[in-house]
Amino acid sequence: MITSPAWRGKRFAVLGLARSGAATVRALLASGAEVLAWDSNEAARQAVQKSAGEAERLFVDDFTDWIEIEADGFVFSPGVPLNRHPLATVARETGVPLIGDIELFAQARADLPAHRVVGITGTNGKSTTTALIHHIVETAGIPTRLGGNIGLPILGQEPLPEGGVYVLELSSYQIDLTHSLDCDVAVLLNITPDHLDRYDGFEGYAASKARLFAMQSRGHAAIIGIGDAASATIARQVALSGRSEDVTKIAPGVCMDQSRWPALQGPHNAQNALAAIAACEALGIDRAAIDQGLETFPGLAHRMERIATRNGVLFVNDSKATNPESTAPALAAYARIHWILGGVAKTDSLEACRPGFGHVVRAYTIGEAGPLFARLLQSEMPVAQSGTLDAAVRAAAANAQPGETVLLSPACASFDQFRDFEARGDAFRAAVEALG
Repeated sequence: MITSPAWRGKRFAVLGLARSGAATVRALLASGAEVLAWDSNEAARQAVQKSAGEAERLFVDDFTDWIEIEADGFVFSPGVPLNRHPLATVARETGVPLIGDIELFAQARADLPAHRVVGITGTNGKSTTTALIHHIVETAGIPTRLGGNIGLPILGQEPLPEGGVYVLELSSYQIDLTHSLDCDVAVLLNITPDHLDRYDGFEGYAASKARLFAMQSRGHAAIIGIGDAASATIARQVALSGRSEDVTKIAPGVCMDQSRWPALQGPHNAQNALAAIAACEALGIDRAAIDQGLETFPGLAHRMERIATRNGVLFVNDSKATNPESTAPALAAYARIHWILGGVAKTDSLEACRPGFGHVVRAYTIGEAGPLFARLLQSEMPVAQSGTLDAAVRAAAANAQPGETVLLSPACASFDQFRDFEARGDAFRAAVEALG
């Protein structure tokens, strides 16, 4: 795990004990810190207590008892809403730093072997781009770790040897809890409305993304997609701050030969690839290794993942598309689609998907948003209200003809019928396999 002498003798209160929170507790204890920890899930509390053994510096206490404590930092899980949680208010009023595991990683960097960090953010495409950059770096023979909002918690991983590269996917929530992460390469793919319940409007959400570049030193690479107004504004702001030579702009609509990249199809993946290429060039990786990485990239589970081809029909799992903006690229990537969508809607509009409507042969709505989406689409295309994912897969498979695609791209969160988008994608795979 990653530890730091900077935490020795200090006291931290850790709120949220899922994977990153549990790894944070272990790293802090191993560094000699005193830790107060809490999670509303009793099983999570017990697991952390068990993993710590008889550690005298771990206290698992209800956070309501922390109001009067003196702490060197409140360490929040990214899932804790900073705009609504009472402990966040206490932190702001008392001046206690409100941080996350990425900020602790930033604090630990000074004591790690010499390395570089690539940080990737954006509303859509960041998981694919992060995994692609990591894959190219690995293909080039450079030691690397994948972490942040993807893979294993970064503090729970072993430090890299000298010359290594940490590749971190960073959500806006993680950036909100980070104050000193100076990325050698920072990437912003795009900004579209999302998570607005956590921010003071869209401007607040965009400002969160912009902070990734505000934390950078001059001379460090800033790679920014300019396909939307908010991201283009950030690119201008970074350039006008005296860092114009640091900025690489990724323009939309660039035509690329993607035929040799089986896991990177569709116009959105052309943009993801361009950002990854620019990031790896900033790291000094040669073009041959970059090309090899693009060709051998296996893709991500649940993101335009090719599950099977049955009777000439391709089945694609895009369960990670949890909003209309992230579904739109998948609709653009296939010519004739049987589209399965629905779940917990983040918006009552599917306008972001409209450019792909002409590719849809029939839509099959599921979950809580099923009736709403059926009403929105019924004048645009044939629609079946399937209700459940199993029923939708069976109906789509029965209707699809050779050469067509059955696409699960829900444009919704999953929490009405599934634990998370991974569980939804796994259920899609199981339903396809059950077709016989």
